[in-house]
Amino acid sequence: MNTEKVISRDNDYILHTYARSPVALVAGEGMVARDAEGRQYLDFTSGIGVNSLGYCHPAWVRAVAGQAAALQHTSNLYYTEPCGALAQALCARTGLDAVFFGNSGAEANEGAIKCARKYSVDTYGPARNKVITLVNSFHGRTLATLTATGQDVFHHDFGPFPANFDYVPAGDFAALEKATDADTCAVMLELVQGEGGVVALDADYVAKVAAFCKEKDILLIVDEVQTGVGRTGRFLACEHFGLKPDIVTLAKGLGGGLPIGAVVMNQKVAAHMGPGSHGSTFGGNPVCCAGALAVLDTMDEAFLAQVRERAAQLRAGLAALPHVQQVSGLGLMVGIELADGIKAAEVRAACEREGLLVLTAKTRLRLLPPLILTADDVAAALATLRRVLENTRS
Repeated sequence: MNTEKVISRDNDYILHTYARSPVALVAGEGMVARDAEGRQYLDFTSGIGVNSLGYCHPAWVRAVAGQAAALQHTSNLYYTEPCGALAQALCARTGLDAVFFGNSGAEANEGAIKCARKYSVDTYGPARNKVITLVNSFHGRTLATLTATGQDVFHHDFGPFPANFDYVPAGDFAALEKATDADTCAVMLELVQGEGGVVALDADYVAKVAAFCKEKDILLIVDEVQTGVGRTGRFLACEHFGLKPDIVTLAKGLGGGLPIGAVVMNQKVAAHMGPGSHGSTFGGNPVCCAGALAVLDTMDEAFLAQVRERAAQLRAGLAALPHVQQVSGLGLMVGIELADGIKAAEVRAACEREGLLVLTAKTRLRLLPPLILTADDVAAALATLRRVLENTRS
């Protein structure tokens, strides 16, 4: 089928919840995707941070195909080798103690909220269940994670919402102290607010929040759905902040292209989650876990050093482009603030026409390239962005 036919069928049968580009992708290899007419695109979106090893990485393909041919699924009433192996690997990489597997970032964050409330209610009584998040945050689209999201634009039309969530401005520690009361069980934050414009939190603020939570026995949940699994040049963004939270959530890049989410927690929290307290039919699926193990096996320190090197190259190059006022984010999670009057959505569309796929976040361009990118890939993307921006008028 050509692009026109693919789009026509999609419009007829798919719920219209996405503002799609007029591109129908059919294949990909490494950093490059190909559409139905054979046109190639240098992909700096990685499926919104999902294809951490790019398209069809050979080690990932072998792991997924081999597991699919052996055992594609069984329920969590039984054990499988890939599930336990991945949990062990994640505990080793994070320094935490136990994992619950789901299928998405929203599910991981939902699970984290449940774990935090279970610990706090068991320990302090049923009233201690309030969760504080940050203004401009994004934690998912289920009702609880939508409530946790600190952006009113996502809340319209979907109430009533679960009770006992509160929001404080990022960076305002005094506001956090004021919002905290005897019923507060957890603080949940993103170290880089992705959908909120790719804005990193201040390290001093994060340290104050962590110390405050520890003093009050308020659980600290760090949403690393987008920042985790090497995206910032460390396995966790927490490592940049010297931070060891009670709960970390992962998804996106973990499966390398397959749906998986993980709630990783310390033993203090894990001890309160017994049989029946949470569950998932597909969570821990052996094929998804096999893919995730291939991602983790590839992501050694030499790999992460290359991520940091390419991030430095990309950020320096972006800062030198016309109409670029600021480069935000961390590592290969990049936000680009453009000069007044230049619309990120129009630049994104122009890049697409030039064979470069990029994203937007609020008023900024957003780049989330696969972590396998080379110096030549960075140079090619910068050249396209320069060409587009030079032809853009404010």
